[in-house]
Amino acid sequence: MQQPFLTHHSAVLAAPVQAWSALDGQADGLVAERTVEGVYCADSRVVSQLEVTSPSHALEHIGTDERGGARAAFQYVLRTPELGVDPALLLNRVRQVDGTGISEHYELSTASLESLDVDLRVRLRPDATAMQEIKSGLHGQDVAAMLTDRGVTFPWRDEKTTATLTTDATCTLAGDDIVLDWWLTLPPRGTAAVNFRLDLVDAAAPFVACTAPALVPPGTDGTNAALDRLLTTSFADINGLRMAHPATPDEGFLAAGAPWYFTLFGRDSLISARNLVPHDLSVARGTLKVLAQLQGDAADVDSAQQPGKILHEVRQEPLELALSHQGQVEHQMSLPPLYYGTVDATPLWIMLLDEAEAAGLDEAEVRSLLPALKAALAWLRDFGDADGDGFLEYRDESGHGLANQGWKDSGDSIRFADGTMAAGSVALAEVQGYAHAAALGGARLLEKYESDAAAAEQWRAWAAALAERFRAKFWTSDDLGRYPVLALNGAMDADGSKPRVDGVASNMGHLLGTGILSEDEARLVVDRLMHPTMASGYGIRTMSTTNGGYWPLSYHVGSVWTHDTAFIIDQMLRDGFRTEARELATQLLRAAEGFSFRMPELFGGMSADEVFPPQPYPASCRPQAWAATSSVVIARALA
Repeated sequence: MQQPFLTHHSAVLAAPVQAWSALDGQADGLVAERTVEGVYCADSRVVSQLEVTSPSHALEHIGTDERGGARAAFQYVLRTPELGVDPALLLNRVRQVDGTGISEHYELSTASLESLDVDLRVRLRPDATAMQEIKSGLHGQDVAAMLTDRGVTFPWRDEKTTATLTTDATCTLAGDDIVLDWWLTLPPRGTAAVNFRLDLVDAAAPFVACTAPALVPPGTDGTNAALDRLLTTSFADINGLRMAHPATPDEGFLAAGAPWYFTLFGRDSLISARNLVPHDLSVARGTLKVLAQLQGDAADVDSAQQPGKILHEVRQEPLELALSHQGQVEHQMSLPPLYYGTVDATPLWIMLLDEAEAAGLDEAEVRSLLPALKAALAWLRDFGDADGDGFLEYRDESGHGLANQGWKDSGDSIRFADGTMAAGSVALAEVQGYAHAAALGGARLLEKYESDAAAAEQWRAWAAALAERFRAKFWTSDDLGRYPVLALNGAMDADGSKPRVDGVASNMGHLLGTGILSEDEARLVVDRLMHPTMASGYGIRTMSTTNGGYWPLSYHVGSVWTHDTAFIIDQMLRDGFRTEARELATQLLRAAEGFSFRMPELFGGMSADEVFPPQPYPASCRPQAWAATSSVVIARALA
């Protein structure tokens, strides 16, 4: 498996449609190092090549204008040596996607004092490659197109899919390609414009475009131009990532990210919505409702479904991947279209409901979600703790699911301090914090909306007991002092203890603001996170530089994740650590400058003293929902 790199690419998106190309606007997904390029609808690539040329003139790219979201523009010079040294013939190519397709508009302009003949050609190749194949660096199959009176049409998977191209060009078919030709005459110092539109319909897609009005970024005082640009770019992407259930197209949630995770992910969509709560409640409302609708109601090992459990992800087809570590295939993963293999989405759902209600979510909406709340709380009590040790843990029982089921879900992410990988049952530190906050939030809601003081007191007692167990089992020390370990791992010994996974990791930062730490313990966590072994100058590393497995370009063992640092910032603010939160927000904003203010999923953990811009992680999704919504957290910390 050779996953395509994404760093040097342009992406425009309006879920469920997205288009990827090289930075010059040309897309050729049949070239090995450019496999990701093309036009997508839901989980399928429908066009693998999209290129503009001029049979009459040499065409050269000179600029790209990409500001996030659904639009990008590419500028070219068409060589005219007969008109002198200065560029005298320009092409502006505007790519625009929406939830139902893609358009390209081409405008030619000339400085010539005489009329000028120009030929323009666009070549597209229909495709039918599943997203999972492209992520593995593979190409599926080409598709035969058919000419119509107004253009071209083709299916890409079955009779439920239709692509319809309309244009003012002359259309022909050349082998597997659709060829659009224009023969134009530009008047002296004049312009000419042409275009095409490709409409895409997938009647079997689980989600559709969101029809709600576009979200606007929060206002600022206008004194921080970098922050304003980050917010503008991020909200363009946030709007591009919104999708909805077909039955409620006006109630949107955020797809996790582009290109690979362009669908509903429980954890990702919840954290993204949570980031927005102080500014907007519509995404929280849509996310809570769609996840409640899909909440588990039975026990099934293959899908990891359990009653009350919030799902991990939704796909159109089963996901089949061979996962490798250092070149060796270690795990054959096979996930059903509805997959529930996540230990943290359920407490995060409860946390989001509690926080959204406190921020003003409509009472009727809250009441409609109370059955899902009670089912989710019951999951914490009855299913989350599989071995009875008093902590939420996970273990893949199917043999073909995710080996790690927290947010750091790569196979090598859970490490002891010497770099050894944990295996088997894992109780993550941050999940205990989420569960503590969820129990307290659930208790508050039950007392307020059902006047159930007894149930509320039971959940408060449950949370208090969890905090005491956590204090007894999860803390250790090293040369820098005491800190919460990353996880407990494996089977219990005779006294009910498990080995501590003592890697120093960013996970401890998620404990802040959950109430599971005392004031002194929170201070210890903040001090450890701000130590140079953890803080890179661009954010918080996923793993300490002292870890035996640390590598700055490891997915979860040394990189910096935008949302991870933003989550920590948010939790610091909740616990009153405003100075440290502001410092980390400043670091993330500095990182954003290095990524043209379109924050990636993750980037390298090298120190800011060593590199600028931050080292890209080549396969990082960009945009990613929880990275884009982190802009709101950054703005709050800098206010």
